[in-house]
Amino acid sequence: MPIQPTSRKVSEIAFRNNVLSRCTRTVAEEAAIALSYGGSTEAVMMATPADLEDFAIGFSLSEGIIGSIDEVEAIGVEAASGGIDLQISLKDDVDRTLRARRRAKAGPVGCGLCGVESIEEALKPAADVSGVRLNLHADDISEAMRSLSDQQPLNAETRAVHAAGFYMPGKGMIAVREDVGRHNALDKLIGHLARNGIDGAEGAVIMTSRLSVELIQKTAKLGSAVLVGISAPTALAIDMAARAGMTLVALARGDDYEIFTGEDRIKTKDNMGAKADAA
Repeated sequence: MPIQPTSRKVSEIAFRNNVLSRCTRTVAEEAAIALSYGGSTEAVMMATPADLEDFAIGFSLSEGIIGSIDEVEAIGVEAASGGIDLQISLKDDVDRTLRARRRAKAGPVGCGLCGVESIEEALKPAADVSGVRLNLHADDISEAMRSLSDQQPLNAETRAVHAAGFYMPGKGMIAVREDVGRHNALDKLIGHLARNGIDGAEGAVIMTSRLSVELIQKTAKLGSAVLVGISAPTALAIDMAARAGMTLVALARGDDYEIFTGEDRIKTKDNMGAKADAA
């Protein structure tokens, strides 16, 4: 159970059909979530107060604070003044390394790179996933998007949160995490997969958002070579995905989608037929 509720009802005045009426609406909660290591805060993110252990692990992995889940000894979830403090205990050698390079940073809902110390750090190359062998058929993409929509209970209530899902060909959507921040949702998904020993190379990351640089970096860090989103990518995200050898699929709605990089991993009747003819 979350330490705070993830939604609440509020009163409002709705204007519909030229009439004002008083009613209620369910809205998403967001809370200040501190991620602390060895008693010192590394980051404060505005996030949905749910799946907090997943968030702690996923953030630690995607930000390069730890190299594997085995480096975490314990996670404490503590109520703080107006928010939540995730107290993450690391193994001694990892904690010493972190203390040597510690930097403070804070990020609001819409930003996954706030607090970085340099342009070079913000634009660090994504991990190389060009060697990952994963194929999806055209039907997999439409199925994945439908499955993601079906597994968003908080968004069904509030229409205000993003989701990140992990889709495995032949197995379907095996996990979904929701959050007010798209990068937080992905961190929670990464943490869930790590805690359950699921290899990121075995599936595709599916997002309900635009595809930006931090999502490319986090997906590559997970080891997944396919990122699919309902909205368009940024130009910089396309460039970074191409350099990382990632397949980037966007504007995936219904049975339609657009492939921006790595088209060889997406199998359709057209390209499978062309290869058969060439053979």
